[in-house]
Amino acid sequence: MNLIIDPNLAYVLLVSGFVLAVLALFSPGTGVIEIGALFALVAAGYGVATLPTNWWALILLVVGVFPFLLALRRSQQWIYLIISLAALVIGSVFLFRTAEGGPAVNPVLAVLMSASAIGILWIVARRGLEAARMRPSMDLGALVGKIGEAQTDVHSDGSVYVGGEEWSARSDQFIPKGAAVRVIGREGLVLQVEALPPKSQ
Repeated sequence: MNLIIDPNLAYVLLVSGFVLAVLALFSPGTGVIEIGALFALVAAGYGVATLPTNWWALILLVVGVFPFLLALRRSQQWIYLIISLAALVIGSVFLFRTAEGGPAVNPVLAVLMSASAIGILWIVARRGLEAARMRPSMDLGALVGKIGEAQTDVHSDGSVYVGGEEWSARSDQFIPKGAAVRVIGREGLVLQVEALPPKSQ
């Protein structure tokens, strides 16, 4: 743990842990990112607890996240991004102090890390929000009520052709292959169907 007492390394771990934590929120998955974020933040926390810290700078770092979030939502994005970047750079430079009271983090490192973090988070957050706002290419709810044809025998499982595509299906009653069916519901990507009565001649 002695290496973490180096203020530059502790700062890099803090920023990296924060970036990884945000990435984990936008793209949850294998748990590797989450573990990396936890490790970096715990190691950085040890550095913060051990090194002489300017708490106002740590608060400024945290507050700097809010203009970034506003930049994702508002029209004048660059203003909020500049405010966020300034808060992160200033908070970074003065986060740890030397024995003489001066900033312990290398200013060039602070600028590069803050700009990189803002850039990465901006790209990931924007893409994540755009994906969340996109409507699905097919509204599965619109399939309910549509007429199709059983491609196989359908009961506990089977397949039907509805809306120009083949779907997995199930029915409460046996439906023979080739019979006309109506979609009455769905469970995920599995359609619930019922047989249509044969047309009267």
